Amino acid sequence: MTGPGADAGAVTDFAQRMSYGDYLHIDTILDAQHPLSRANDELLFIIQHQTSELWMKLAIHELAAAREAIATDRLEESQKLLARVSRIFEQLNNAWDVLRTMTPSDYTEFRDALGQSSGFQSAQYRLIEYVLGNRNRAMLKPHAHRPDTVAALEAELARPDLYAVALTAAARAGLPVPPGATLPHDGPRVADPQVAEMWAQVYRDPRAHWPIYELAEKLVDLEDYFRRWRFNHVTTVERIIGLKRGTGGTGGVSYLRKMLDVVLFPELWEVRTAL
Repeated sequence: MTGPGADAGAVTDFAQRMSYGDYLHIDTILDAQHPLSRANDELLFIIQHQTSELWMKLAIHELAAAREAIATDRLEESQKLLARVSRIFEQLNNAWDVLRTMTPSDYTEFRDALGQSSGFQSAQYRLIEYVLGNRNRAMLKPHAHRPDTVAALEAELARPDLYAVALTAAARAGLPVPPGATLPHDGPRVADPQVAEMWAQVYRDPRAHWPIYELAEKLVDLEDYFRRWRFNHVTTVERIIGLKRGTGGTGGVSYLRKMLDVVLFPELWEVRTAL
């Protein structure tokens, strides 16, 4: 007999079967929150950042697949993958709305328990920035205590970023891309007039360059969502701690505002003015 409302065909005996919780390792995930204070809002703070790290793990996975697809001229497939990454950043954006329910008074109840830990120390966030072309070698220093992490970040710095791979695909399509634009680089990407002119050529006649044009728009979408995430990060931090320094020793809001000025794909934004 089945209970009221139960599906007669549903499997309910998991003594010898893999269950939902087994497959997802739910016990491990739910046992990963260890507040260091008795403050109610510390659990919110922990879960906000842990879930963000999970979304970033997926973003890194999808960016790797997108870069490989672009490198092998599977541009339609890459566009789907890049669209997914944009939606991941939309999810990350929405998470700030939950964190913003925490007031400055709430945060002060557990802030001291954080020590010098800070979001800018996130290795996954750093890897995403490196993949997208904002390559600041100085940001390897917070990871010096983890040789495996440094090795992974150094490996990313040694290869062309996502945008460089897209420019290489444009060159294969017969567009005039300067060779230097497709090589690994250090520091934030600086706009190249020749690359800007190449994109102007694409945007003046989209139908003649449709796969590259569509790829360009997916890159703009991605940076658009990434910028929104950065902006919401700034406003959330200012709302909670004002202009105080961050727990990791950065300038807090002043440091985050500088990040708003970083442009990942500069020529794709410049072309809008040039047309």
